[in-house]
Amino acid sequence: MNIAVEHIAIPAANPVALKSWYEQVLGAREIFNNGQTPPTFLISLGQVWFEIFQADALLAERGNNKLAGFRHLALRVPSLDAAKAELESRGVKFTEEIRPAAGGGKVLFFEDAEGNLLHFVERPADSPLLK
Repeated sequence: MNIAVEHIAIPAANPVALKSWYEQVLGAREIFNNGQTPPTFLISLGQVWFEIFQADALLAERGNNKLAGFRHLALRVPSLDAAKAELESRGVKFTEEIRPAAGGGKVLFFEDAEGNLLHFVERPADSPLLK
């Protein structure tokens, strides 16, 4: 069987605002807009697509990385310090310190405009995970 991830769904309280955050802060680009109310968008961030659409209900606790289910999106960057500085210049607040990454390297967590958990991960150039 040949399987590839096509997209990740992000139900949002405000799909338009969340799409704008991903575009303005992370440089995502819109690849589909259903033109309806409420809207559904597909945006592209590198090789990953996100489907953003209207949520029926909100979760009380999205930022807890230890709840069951999918909990965060990891974004690999060549320099964690440079990526952090770039996002800080775009208004992102980091509330945790840089820490070691599972498998080597380091990570830094942050939240999107609706409190969904993301993190940067920087792997050393000689990491066996990159081979």
